[in-house]
Amino acid sequence: MPQPKRPQPGGTGSDCRHRGVRALLGGVLAAVLGAAGLDAQAQQAAPYPTRALRWIVAVPPGSTNDLISRLVAQRLSEALAQPVLVDNRPGGAFVIATEIIARAAPDGHTVGTLLTPHVVNPYVMKNLPYDTLRDFTPVSNMVIVPGLLVVHPSVPATTLKELIAYAKSRPGALNYGAPGPLTSGHLSIEMLKVMAGIDVAYIPYKGGAPAIADLAGGNIQMLVAGPPGLMPHVKAGRMRAIATTAARRSPGTPDIPTFSESGLAGYDTYEWYGVFAPANIPAAALDRLGREIPRIVRDPELADKLNAQGALPVGDSPAEFAAFIRREMQVWGKVARQVGLRPN
Repeated sequence: MPQPKRPQPGGTGSDCRHRGVRALLGGVLAAVLGAAGLDAQAQQAAPYPTRALRWIVAVPPGSTNDLISRLVAQRLSEALAQPVLVDNRPGGAFVIATEIIARAAPDGHTVGTLLTPHVVNPYVMKNLPYDTLRDFTPVSNMVIVPGLLVVHPSVPATTLKELIAYAKSRPGALNYGAPGPLTSGHLSIEMLKVMAGIDVAYIPYKGGAPAIADLAGGNIQMLVAGPPGLMPHVKAGRMRAIATTAARRSPGTPDIPTFSESGLAGYDTYEWYGVFAPANIPAAALDRLGREIPRIVRDPELADKLNAQGALPVGDSPAEFAAFIRREMQVWGKVARQVGLRPN
């Protein structure tokens, strides 16, 4: 009896139909994957930035930090051809603004100015809602701002040596104001107390402006702050300038000696204002910001304005700023231990 014929390879039966379906599905999948790849490439190649930037500032409007941040933000807006919107978020020993930066989308469209307490907080505050090193991308340190020590005219001292001698003769009688704990104004005088062996009472304020106003009115007796907010009062006779805190004189007050020049060798405190972004921002965004911000800060016209604010322009690279942050954590950790600050 003749046997039924079996389908031969390459025939037109069900196998052929299955192969056709598989080929069709494979083509669709390839098209989808190809489109996805092209879309990813297009996103990677998209120019940065694609929209307005948000610039977080950890202090109230009108402070030296705020003024300098706005000067640079305005120039950055012009360079990027996108708005750069300054958003002041003071409070919480700078933790509020710092956490906003850490938690922002890592797309390069949120940056912020942080200052010296950023590297002090880990040593004096428990359970910070972010990791000081891991959760941020250092972009550039804009400036270093030496502090200026001033006293009310009722304090009979015109030099640092006279002030130290007067404080030693009246332990606990003098007081000083500072815009909250861990600011350079606070740590600078705490360091003075340790190195000079004096007892001066600390009165905390919610910002630099109220402390300066109280000193001008005679309600407190001394403080350390940036020169711009102090010099109008000094020139008007409402305050007396004693010394600057950094190792070299401030460009805004070239005639006022440093603490070291005034007899307290090795004394060197200052505040820095640096730009940070969230961790893991795109390389293109970091490259652009890391080129534009240093260029802006180093521009001679803006550098003159920064010097007038008592600030020393820096404008370093992201890698240099990251190394600076690691060194600062070691330096200020030592200072925190020296002045007896403890985590709370």
